Amino acid sequence: MSDPMRPPASPHHAQPASPRSGPSRSRASLRTAVVWEVLQDALERRVKATGRESLDVLDTGGGSGNFAVPAARLGHRVTVVDPSPNALFALERRAAEAGVADRVKGVQGDAHGLFDVAERGGYDVVLCHGVLEYVDDPAEGVRNAVAALRPEGVLSLLAAGLGGAVLARALAGHFKEARQALDDPNGRWGTGDPVPRRFTAEQLTGLVESAGLRVGAVHGVRVFADLVPGVLVDTEPGALEALLKLEEAAAELSAFHSVATQLHVLGETGETGGTADIGGADETDGAAEA
Repeated sequence: MSDPMRPPASPHHAQPASPRSGPSRSRASLRTAVVWEVLQDALERRVKATGRESLDVLDTGGGSGNFAVPAARLGHRVTVVDPSPNALFALERRAAEAGVADRVKGVQGDAHGLFDVAERGGYDVVLCHGVLEYVDDPAEGVRNAVAALRPEGVLSLLAAGLGGAVLARALAGHFKEARQALDDPNGRWGTGDPVPRRFTAEQLTGLVESAGLRVGAVHGVRVFADLVPGVLVDTEPGALEALLKLEEAAAELSAFHSVATQLHVLGETGETGGTADIGGADETDGAAEA
């Protein structure tokens, strides 16, 4: 699959190097590789289904463009909605440096008022990454994301996982905080927790299904990456490549979803808006790079 940070030779159907090969490999790729693999596959399938080389993509909470710019490099038109002016400024600069400024548009807004700045029913693919943790009503956030889709479309949903936080606190010796996160309805380990809300895979898939989509895939993201000492990855020859392959292999296995730092859910509509089966989770990078 292509490298999110490397421009293709031409605007359409280019095949850049894999994000797990070449000199550009870094620890940052651990946070995005799995999600990008799944997302790029979804984009390719929508291109084939629509017969259009360029799709319309909406990236809610897309920040500085960690996924928007790579999608634009594949030839797609991407609208990024984010509440931060600084993030949108960084997005503009990043898109310009990548040579895709004409295919990336940034607008200030949030999930609650999404249709003040985005078109209802106007997008082939909607990304909702790192948003549900911070909105007042996650169900409304998912419903708005789904309402932005065309009758046949794909939702890419990425959110913080409960199990990963519990495991991390326990391994750090903070057992009371781990138990508090496990018992707290929002998955918070204490007042100092920077994440307002975490989810289980069942909660996220329930939100997607309640909004009218079928779940096409569920992946665990950063199952091991946040637990492995950085010095091992940075100094041991071949360690990064091996860890990336391990992450990808474990991501599809439901047994590891309960301990992942983040969870990725792909929701899809049917070709006629019906309930035809699109396959399970075995058919098919936590937080985006800061």
